Amino acid sequence: MEKVVDIQHLSKSFGNHEVLKDIDFSVNKGEVVCIIGSSGSGKSTLLRCINLLEKPSGGQIIYKGENILDDQHDIYAYRTKLGMVFQQFNLFNNHDVLGNCVVGQMKVLKRSKADAEKVAMRYLKVVGMDQYIHAKPKQLSGGQKQRVAIARALSMEPDVMLFDEPTSALDPEMVGEVLTVMKELAESGLTMLIVTHEMGFAKDVADRVVFMDKGVIAEEGSPEQIFNNPTQERTREFLKRTLSM
Repeated sequence: MEKVVDIQHLSKSFGNHEVLKDIDFSVNKGEVVCIIGSSGSGKSTLLRCINLLEKPSGGQIIYKGENILDDQHDIYAYRTKLGMVFQQFNLFNNHDVLGNCVVGQMKVLKRSKADAEKVAMRYLKVVGMDQYIHAKPKQLSGGQKQRVAIARALSMEPDVMLFDEPTSALDPEMVGEVLTVMKELAESGLTMLIVTHEMGFAKDVADRVVFMDKGVIAEEGSPEQIFNNPTQERTREFLKRTLSM
């Protein structure tokens, strides 16, 4: 299996507080990996270290055979290969929907406006937002904003899509529309790394589930193994708590 990103002995501290401890972890091409765990377990920090929004304190991130934490590495080029979808959408309020999906392509990938719009329209159609290309973010619901954010990330045609709790800021009735889009993307063979508290989604969609606890990977395996037959006591406790809510 081809590894898209391979993380070795990754650590991250904020001052004296060690948030990630000796993380070994990889994502294979075409794989959907869901990271679960309670708040403060290091899930989002791991995602932010992978795309270098946070600089790891130690370890290696191997991408295409090279450690991208080496000083001579072009982290901007690397970042363009990772699509990122945040909790809070992070859309550009001064651009309409189409503009949001075009600006990065033109600026970073140096695509012409016509080419960028063609790509953007393709992905806006995928997420069901092609009817709203002239709307500004403030005219959209939370679920619609998040679908635009997904289309924007896809328009950069990344090697892997990172999702940081993409439904946590949404009203309950909008969660489904975003998860449906993500499920379709997973079925299309896209490589996805998803931090989520939607256990039903992780069970249905993931190829592999990673349970994080107190800055370490406590357990990983197939959804069936993690949800039906976890080996670690803390995994069992976490699932008992979350699944009975």
